[in-house]
Amino acid sequence: MNLHEYQGKEILASFGVGIQRGIVAQTADEAVAAAKSLTETTGTGWHVIKAQIHAGGRGKGGGVKLAKNLDEVKTIADQIIGMQLITPQTPPAGKPVHQVLVAEDVYYPGESEPSEFYVSVLLNRANGKNMIMYSTEGGMDIEKVAEETPHLIFTEEIDPALGMQGFQARKVAFNLGLSGKAFKEMTKFITSLYNAYVSSDSSLFEINPVLKTSDDRIIAVDAKVTIDDNALYRHKDYVELRDKREENPIEVEAGEVGLNYVDLDGNVGCMVNGAGLAMATMDLIKQAGGSPANFLDVGGTADAARVETAFRIILKDPGVEAILVNIFGGIVRCDRVAQGIVDAYKNMGDSIKVPIIVRLQGTNADIAKELIDNSGLDVQSATAFQEAADKVQQAVG
Repeated sequence: MNLHEYQGKEILASFGVGIQRGIVAQTADEAVAAAKSLTETTGTGWHVIKAQIHAGGRGKGGGVKLAKNLDEVKTIADQIIGMQLITPQTPPAGKPVHQVLVAEDVYYPGESEPSEFYVSVLLNRANGKNMIMYSTEGGMDIEKVAEETPHLIFTEEIDPALGMQGFQARKVAFNLGLSGKAFKEMTKFITSLYNAYVSSDSSLFEINPVLKTSDDRIIAVDAKVTIDDNALYRHKDYVELRDKREENPIEVEAGEVGLNYVDLDGNVGCMVNGAGLAMATMDLIKQAGGSPANFLDVGGTADAARVETAFRIILKDPGVEAILVNIFGGIVRCDRVAQGIVDAYKNMGDSIKVPIIVRLQGTNADIAKELIDNSGLDVQSATAFQEAADKVQQAVG
């Protein structure tokens, strides 16, 4: 589950991580009120207005701007709220902005220049250890840094059984070229950040940039946080942070009815039971010259109502030119699935305008094939994988 910047910062602050303070606002007037409140706390009249969407690169798209007074706060907030923000990480049409974060300006003048660093915490799946990735090149695209100057990216791996050791936090601060107060502050920052990552059951913490202010404070200026969905049962308060407006509406609808659905960019819809079979089916579609339009696992119960719901969700994608149903009847009988497909097709009537190929294998597969073939509907049955692939190829040309 992805979080907004302001939500991620709230989690960080709760674990003692220094953050750039801010207040979220839904309207321009709320933004002005937030700026006034921050001025009373921080003493600065300059504020940064940040669009809150689940995507990076907001500054490049005009979603992050500096306001030097309250009039500018209102003008900029009014411009950003409601805009369709396009960044390198959004769909081509961009994402609508529903709220902004009014944050303190932390780039204040001092005796030394502020420095920007990149820090992230994630799982290294190759060895099962947590990993801190960091660089002196904060504020930039980390992908570009990795490509052009890989020697400027450091990693520190942490055994989950042992946890973060003091020498590891100090090593991070040393490699970032810090000394004195800034060194001590960065050591505390890294330790608290790792504790926040583990305790919140996150799969990613990305802070870009981490700022060393002119008075040697270390704070998170941005925060990209992803919580592991499988651990949300342990964090009931985090569940309330979910913003469905930022998610694919078809995936949200599928989740609400208990279907595992992931939207893709292809032209052949998939309806399968079991994740492994779903992956094999997507490979089958690619080999047949098509491209999977989705991942959809209907699970072990494929009655008429569930099949009809799955069909309706798949057909909401205008790019779908054919649907391949590939079910293995182990727990569920194939004839029951076939009857569900026939009933669903009849209920949906003219709303189905694409060819449907059905491959059923397992318990009562022969009876299921007869049901499909004798239904009088525009549904093609297949027995073997290759037969299904050939029919998909014919359907999509």
